[in-house]
Amino acid sequence: MPDQADPDTLGALDALRTRWAQALKSAQATTSHRPPADPTPYADNLLTRYQEPQRRYHTLTHLTAVLDHIDVLEQAEAGYAPDPGLVRLAAWFHDAVYAPDRSENEERSARLAERALPEAGVSATDTAEVARLVRLTVTHAPAPHDHNGQTLCDADLAILAAPQETYAAYTAAVREEYGFVPEDAFREGRAAVLRQLLALPRLFRTPYGAQVWEEPARANVAAELKRLEAAPGPL
Repeated sequence: MPDQADPDTLGALDALRTRWAQALKSAQATTSHRPPADPTPYADNLLTRYQEPQRRYHTLTHLTAVLDHIDVLEQAEAGYAPDPGLVRLAAWFHDAVYAPDRSENEERSARLAERALPEAGVSATDTAEVARLVRLTVTHAPAPHDHNGQTLCDADLAILAAPQETYAAYTAAVREEYGFVPEDAFREGRAAVLRQLLALPRLFRTPYGAQVWEEPARANVAAELKRLEAAPGPL
């Protein structure tokens, strides 16, 4: 992290440290005879990762938004996810390893969770669930009764339902992350992703997501696809 930061940034980092400590505490095994691990080093490692220079969208802002969306889903559908603390830990790890030119980011992020969480006092069973959830963000296709997975995936995709200005900033940030990709190739790849999303019967699997986020998300995605298809050059 930078040696110097403005007060707003420092406040945001402290708030995230608190949220990490709460999520970790909820998952730390109570049967261990050892005192609980200090959450601070783990939080600082993850916070540093989310501030890496190659990131434009997968940043602290994205992490905070996903955590906020998990809170929204938990408040709207109390008890829907059986393990909300584990879902939050998975949110922390889901983009912990991120290189836009690599395809195994989620796998490497899951492996990081598998190394760090047992050391931090989380049981093997709960660690395995967090890692499973992280890997699920490759496809965002949770099973019908996987309420933990549905909650994480919906929270991660909730940006698709953002107001138009926020959605535009998201798409611009994604383009910046892939600045090494030529424009025509990026447009073709992005358009293919958007068509796959629109072809899904549902983008969101939780009851709240389906009711509140589905319609604006489809409108945003369709509008972006239309802009890409209307741009000059091959597609």
